[in-house]
Amino acid sequence: MFGAIYIGLSGLNAYSRGLQQVSNNVANLNTTGFKGSTVSFRNLYGASDRGGLSMTGKGGGDGYGVAVADSTLNFKQGELRPTDRDLDLSVDGNGFLVLLDGDRTLYARTGSFEVDPAGFIVMTGTDYRLATLDGNGRAVSLSIDAQRTSAPKPTSAIRFADNLSSTAQSFAVGDLRVFDATGAAHVWTAQFTRDANAAAGSWSIAVTDDTGAAIGTQTLKFIGGMVDPATSRLDFTDAASGLTVAFDFSGGVSSFSGGEVSTLRAANIDGYGAGTVTGIAADAEGRLELSYSNGQSVDGGAIALADFRDPTALEQRNGVFAEQVPGQRMLLASDDPRVGLVRSQRLEASNVDLSQQFGDLILIQRGFQASSQIVSVSNDMIQQLFGIRGQG
Repeated sequence: MFGAIYIGLSGLNAYSRGLQQVSNNVANLNTTGFKGSTVSFRNLYGASDRGGLSMTGKGGGDGYGVAVADSTLNFKQGELRPTDRDLDLSVDGNGFLVLLDGDRTLYARTGSFEVDPAGFIVMTGTDYRLATLDGNGRAVSLSIDAQRTSAPKPTSAIRFADNLSSTAQSFAVGDLRVFDATGAAHVWTAQFTRDANAAAGSWSIAVTDDTGAAIGTQTLKFIGGMVDPATSRLDFTDAASGLTVAFDFSGGVSSFSGGEVSTLRAANIDGYGAGTVTGIAADAEGRLELSYSNGQSVDGGAIALADFRDPTALEQRNGVFAEQVPGQRMLLASDDPRVGLVRSQRLEASNVDLSQQFGDLILIQRGFQASSQIVSVSNDMIQQLFGIRGQG
């Protein structure tokens, strides 16, 4: 009967701890990236020669008990909820983001990241640095300090398109924004004037800057309405800035009659000024992409994702995961089907199934009640035994 009390007490203790697990799951219903744990129980064997319950799980005897089994994390993917931050990252698949904290390596399914003063991309509120893959496939922390500025590129060519009316007398293409080697911008205007004294289809091009200073003059010729190949590319050099720009008319420029209406335009102007970082995000392939104010972007490298042989062996710690048995991971790039794809402006919600937790809660409550009845009945029987008087 004393053994029955201990068995009942083991039930009270086990179901109390089970209630703690369910409570933790329910409390983290809205915790970003939280993975719920399953609640299960295991039986204990009594050992009569020791006068109580044995926690070893070996041997046989006349009594049994119960304990909470080791919890197992449920790694089913939670809902990916949209946000308005480029550095809110989630993994759409089975992989884990790799986080470097000194000599430690941690892992996360999702997280809000920011750039720290040293230029490293870190999880908000921590020093955990987001890892990318280097050329040897190793996880390394990325600093954008060396990439905060996009160097300027001088303009080398302006490509023209559409029609320059053969019956018009003149036409101007303005607002030609070009950049010199220092990144300084200059606005040019190209004035086209039909040369009545020259052969048909001959046009004079006079280029000036935004101060009205002359850059240069060249002659453009058409043969049968199409550009003469000998004049399809004309160079203009600005002595003040040292900038030489080729006017390219080889891309379908024509000269047919359109009355006084010409549609000639600058279809493309290469070159750009210096730029500063305006955004950091994961691109369509899950690679980090830095965007600049000059319209350029650079590849920051593949975001490192970890694939685990047995994810349930990971330990959940404050929103991140740690390996309990090192050496079971494989590092892969985002977009690999084994790990999935890193997505920007997404945070993974908790995967806790509230209906399942309420069901477990009812079962735990009933188990606790039943165990308490065992203790109560055993106590009543012992009291009755103490009331027996000897006869003689």
